[in-house]
Amino acid sequence: MRSLTVASRHPGAAFSTRRRPLLHPAAAGRDSTFQRCWRWEKTQDSSFGSSLRTSRLPRTVHGDILKNLLAPTAGAVSVEQAEAIADLPKGEMWSVHKFGGTCMGTSERIHNVADIVLRDPSERKLVVVSAMSKVTDMMYNLVNKAQSRDDSYIAVLDEVFDKHMTTAKDLLAGEDLARFLSQLHADISNLKAMLRAIYIAGHATESFSDFVVGHGELWSAQMLSYAIQKSGTPCSWMDTREVLVVNPSGANQVDPDYLESEKRLEKWFSRCPAETIIATGFIASTPENIPTTLKRDGSDFSAAIIGSLVKARQVTIWTDVDGVFSADPRKVSEAVILSTLSYQEAWEMSYFGANVLHPRTIIPVMKYNIPIVIRNIFNTSAPGTMICQQPANENGDLEACVKAFATIDKLALVNVEGTGMAGVPGTANAIFGAVKDVGANVIMISQASSEHSVCFAVPEKEVALVSAALHARFREALAAGRLSKVEVIHNCSILATVGLRMASTPGLIGRTLLNQLKDQAAVLKENMNIDLRVMGIAGSRTMLLSDIGVDLTQWKEKLQTEAEPANLDKFVHHLSENHFFPNRVLVDCTADTSVASHYYDWLKKGIHVITPNKKANSGPLDRYLKLRTLQRASYTHYFYEATVGAGLPIISTLRGLLETGDKILRIEGIFSGTLSYIFNNFEGARTFSDVVAEAKKAGYTEPDPRDDLSGTDVARKVIILARESGLGLELSDIPVRSLVPEALKSCTSADEYMQKLPSFDEDWARERKNAEAAGEVLRYVGVVDVVNKKGQVELRAYKRDHPFAQLSGSDNIIAFTTSRYKDQPLIVRGPGAGAEVTAGGVFCDILRLSSYLGAPS
Repeated sequence: MRSLTVASRHPGAAFSTRRRPLLHPAAAGRDSTFQRCWRWEKTQDSSFGSSLRTSRLPRTVHGDILKNLLAPTAGAVSVEQAEAIADLPKGEMWSVHKFGGTCMGTSERIHNVADIVLRDPSERKLVVVSAMSKVTDMMYNLVNKAQSRDDSYIAVLDEVFDKHMTTAKDLLAGEDLARFLSQLHADISNLKAMLRAIYIAGHATESFSDFVVGHGELWSAQMLSYAIQKSGTPCSWMDTREVLVVNPSGANQVDPDYLESEKRLEKWFSRCPAETIIATGFIASTPENIPTTLKRDGSDFSAAIIGSLVKARQVTIWTDVDGVFSADPRKVSEAVILSTLSYQEAWEMSYFGANVLHPRTIIPVMKYNIPIVIRNIFNTSAPGTMICQQPANENGDLEACVKAFATIDKLALVNVEGTGMAGVPGTANAIFGAVKDVGANVIMISQASSEHSVCFAVPEKEVALVSAALHARFREALAAGRLSKVEVIHNCSILATVGLRMASTPGLIGRTLLNQLKDQAAVLKENMNIDLRVMGIAGSRTMLLSDIGVDLTQWKEKLQTEAEPANLDKFVHHLSENHFFPNRVLVDCTADTSVASHYYDWLKKGIHVITPNKKANSGPLDRYLKLRTLQRASYTHYFYEATVGAGLPIISTLRGLLETGDKILRIEGIFSGTLSYIFNNFEGARTFSDVVAEAKKAGYTEPDPRDDLSGTDVARKVIILARESGLGLELSDIPVRSLVPEALKSCTSADEYMQKLPSFDEDWARERKNAEAAGEVLRYVGVVDVVNKKGQVELRAYKRDHPFAQLSGSDNIIAFTTSRYKDQPLIVRGPGAGAEVTAGGVFCDILRLSSYLGAPS
């Protein structure tokens, strides 16, 4: 039985009662579906409250003039109207609520929604509503039937009419009911004419379809506004196609135009000021004023966009659950409601299948740190879950780092394997080209460093098509034996552990490694005959030594009760003089230069060294060469996989290429999780200083962001890879574009730097605009140019279809261009930071050392 010795270092304005906002004169003649504005006027006899008057300007809807129906109003403003114009107040006086289809499903539920709105004490309220439950699907069904020339579309439209008429009769009465039903009749009549035209043509454009489908939101907003007015509370309702402007940005995606939307909202408010506004969700317009939608989950998106436009205090999303669960309660009975989630944690949970929010919903509110609260309309006593910037009240314990678990179920793994794949350019491209051709969605990709296999996950319902396409594409290769198999593994799931602090809490690598060793030690001893003993633990102030091995189930307690003052010389002597265990390894989990300077002496004493510390390999070249020469000439080992990509197999991949005779031409990558996050989020109208502040608040940056923005950490990783590739470069040989403006390098504190950073936002905006004009994005990269024997760290622009442009969160990505991978670089991508993955990389090095020392593999 073999043993190892492991050491680790711990690491605004109110208005009068009499209001007379009117329609713009240029709006005359418009269909009342699009342009209407309620005005409230106090009567002399106030015993019956305020009376409601409406300006309604009918117009028949024709398909060829759809784009004109939502044109921005223009023209002269009368003296009376000029007096009524009110500036749009912004700030914390606004609260935004969003009620989904379930909340608006019946007359009783709409009445409950009205009660919630009326009970909100906020000075101003903006309420976004979806269509009644099932109505959006019914409206899409209408269009599909009409363009399929299925006469039953008429029956479906009648069903839609009956649903709203019945609801209105239960909810409203008197003139309010008469007005709503009159409008409903007019809209249904218009829709019948339009659907008849679609029926005859046998085709509906996307614009026509969006126009038809949007009526569900129009009707629900009108009904809710009437329900609120019954209480005597004035309010206006807003057709958001007059306000929200979006640009199509690909399949089923749109990008809001915030500047134009803000202008239109201010113009709308000048005509219809009110303390309570009911807005339609889901629908919007293109810059050409053609009706469109925000696609699925669009009502949540609408609420977030509008919340950002008015800089609201909070956006509340009302649903039918008490908040966001820590896991799917249908699968995990112990799942609990989370009180808080960071924006990033909510993103991760959404991607991995949790029913939280669509990730795009979070983007608009992040800029202004507007929290989103998920609450249950059927249990208003529950506080719900707040999604906001990283909560400041959590401690740094590992247990607090894991917030939730999420799964993507009903997946299949596809494994394409064969020795003939090795060194053949374009194989991966051919595989995923075939997958793309059948329209399948690839959820996750993994490529073996041996180059012999590519494994990826797709939805179970799509795997049959994928398998058939791959067998057809590689028929000859399979017959010839160049590919051994295209294998499908059914009934799989992806399990994701979500927690922002897993990637951002400093000082946890040693602690996390010890916990990983504790959990795995018994398995390794039983299955692999490896006996791992932790003979000592050293922190910056104290250390714990043992002659037989520290009990890892109690190491935290023992470090507090039995520790002695830290002494590095005594610590090393304890290891080197213990002859009971033949194999000893010292694991340095610090980022300390002075600790790294001892590696040579430790190796000379026969102590193996494993570390994620970059300082030794990126330090003076002569020391590095001396260290590697000693290591190669002795029987001691020095492993440092985690110095470049945390748990990513960067060093081992590079060595595997070199040792198998491949020639490295170029290594290019995004090596910093912090800078990856910053440039992944520096887009749209966001300023550079805002994104940096967000990253700092979320814990992605060092306490002083200049430590990240200087590029020094990336330069160290470039040096490590350059030296591994055979280049004798010093750190000073690497030209680095620092992202810290020269004028701010002398700031005496991080706070002073952050205060002055916004003065450089225009420069950054100009650089981003130049890239966007060329269809590119900015990324901060490190490059090892082996052919020209140089390296550099710089800000580069990449086309939007480049792999570097498609990162999310704080992921790293590294591309190896070699003789074998010349046309299609070998890419390694994944989390490049965080205690869990970094400790995992160190653990892998420990097991690799075990195999070198004779443990069974």
